[in-house]
Amino acid sequence: MIRLAVHILVGIAFIAAATCVASTDAGAQTIPAPIRLVVDASQAPQRILHSHMQIPVKPGPVTLYYPQWIPGEHMPDGPIIEMAGLRFNAGGKAIPWRRDLVEMYTFHLDIPPGVSALEVDFDFLLAGAASGFSAGASATASLDILSWNQVLLYPALPAHDVIFEPTLRLPAGWKFGTALPGAKQTGDTVSFAPVRLDALVDAPVLSGRYFRVIQLTPGENPPHEIDIAADSAAALAMTPETEMQLKHLVAETGALFGVRHYRDYHFLLTLSDDVAHFGLEHHESSDDRVPERDLIDEGGRIDFSGLLPHEFVHSWNGKYRRPAGLATPDYQKPMKDDLLWVYEGLTEYLGDVLTARSGLLTEEQSREALAALVAQYEHRPGRDWRPLQDTADAAPFLYDSRADWGNWRRSTDFYQEGELLWLDVDATLRRLTKDQKSINDFCKIFHAGPGGEPALKTYTFEDVVRTLHGLAPYDWAEFLRTRLDRTSTKTPREALENSGWKLVYDEQPNEMQLSSEETGKNLNLSLSMGVMVAEDGTIIDVIHGGPSYAAGLGPGMKIAAVNGRQYSSATFREAVVAAKGTSGPIQLVVANGAQFSNFSVDYHGGIAYPHIARDESRPDYLGEILHPLTR
Repeated sequence: MIRLAVHILVGIAFIAAATCVASTDAGAQTIPAPIRLVVDASQAPQRILHSHMQIPVKPGPVTLYYPQWIPGEHMPDGPIIEMAGLRFNAGGKAIPWRRDLVEMYTFHLDIPPGVSALEVDFDFLLAGAASGFSAGASATASLDILSWNQVLLYPALPAHDVIFEPTLRLPAGWKFGTALPGAKQTGDTVSFAPVRLDALVDAPVLSGRYFRVIQLTPGENPPHEIDIAADSAAALAMTPETEMQLKHLVAETGALFGVRHYRDYHFLLTLSDDVAHFGLEHHESSDDRVPERDLIDEGGRIDFSGLLPHEFVHSWNGKYRRPAGLATPDYQKPMKDDLLWVYEGLTEYLGDVLTARSGLLTEEQSREALAALVAQYEHRPGRDWRPLQDTADAAPFLYDSRADWGNWRRSTDFYQEGELLWLDVDATLRRLTKDQKSINDFCKIFHAGPGGEPALKTYTFEDVVRTLHGLAPYDWAEFLRTRLDRTSTKTPREALENSGWKLVYDEQPNEMQLSSEETGKNLNLSLSMGVMVAEDGTIIDVIHGGPSYAAGLGPGMKIAAVNGRQYSSATFREAVVAAKGTSGPIQLVVANGAQFSNFSVDYHGGIAYPHIARDESRPDYLGEILHPLTR
């Protein structure tokens, strides 16, 4: 914290001495001093925030932006629709404004003579629906997660050239956690040290009535902590075992990367059933949101076990090393998502590996999760027409795709199929070098640097290939492009087999799949009948070309009865088991809107669960991959 204050003051002195001119209005727009930003979150439980800004200006045309492309979300989803009550004033008089008709996140004003400061006020309307990313539900009666990009406008300058002086007012008695430095609290008001815009947007603030801080590396440098806000005091009760596993996670990342590119790190964990559930990476923190009881219920703990490792890895892979197309100078320039199979795919792989190495999942649970993942992509017919590369290229709209028909449309598969791609890379490195090199070595080279301070080092496809080639001479460009650009590749099963294991199906339940069904309250028969059904009988998805698809079933329909009995998950499961080896179809009564119809599903294969088994003819690379580096 102290080192940062010195760094920032030096930066401000430099910027204050410079003249920063916006490229859009040459000579008419300067920012000679920091922008004051005051956010009043005292009414966050009422789902509204109040923002006040004081922006240095000079007479003439001024252009201001509302952030559109949000780092880590990979799409232009800045929630401008939630801005209300926008007013500009100077010298006690209202200043007219006009939205740009093409760049809709842009506002144009004309500053009258004699004005040196523009006052800006608006409210941000917090979403009530628990869906979406950071623009989704972020506040309840007992907590709030503030994303600074939602409550500010900024001038037409690069984000690293704009300095803000932020202040936050909290609801009475609430505590807070953030990686944002220089916090000074007076009553319920917190002021922070002056900070660059890009660093401000990169440091959300978690606050709440029920709040707990756990130091994960006490007495060590850099410090790591987990800041937890919940909707109840009981939900804060992290077990000693989980706390120890998170300490192992910190140790394992140190062993994997060999350097830390941050001054301190905060896991910001939100426990609530009424916020959007996701994780969003930041350089010195992560915004992690899960259901209220996930720390204290075993099923929930298993379900979110990989979230914190994934977002933590992003501090190295995504924030420090970032694809050049994602390292835009501001929040208006479109991002190019073509390397998300590295940004997210490698992070998904390393996150799951670290989940096992830290003990957040046992090795057996990790193998069961991998079996379910490989089987899922073996039953993903969308791979027959959309290549993996296009799931990254099309990310800005695939992030908003619905769950129904996801197997045929495909979605953001660069995460999980990307994970399998990197498993294949790891196994291939080990094979080529007779087990002397691996992704562990790749990380130490690719993510190397001085450490200690947040930094950004961009890369291209060629940089990835060059690093791999330096570890093991090989045609890595062909290896990667084949798996990225062609359809129906063997990547899922091939990656598993190259790691020394093979996929098998039997009637023994997969522990991780059953846990997911229990917490998600659904029945997943995707690998057998080709259908996933919610607890109330509503069909979530149908595998394109599978038995249920052939019978005429589709997402959104609702199963009322199975073989003459009222629908329940147990009834449906029993019917599928009973039909094995018989000749008669499974009879369903299904509502499609207001119409009821009879459907016959001609399926007799029983319920199939995926597992992986050792292939003794190959080295056990997977066992080595999952083994801890520090224990």
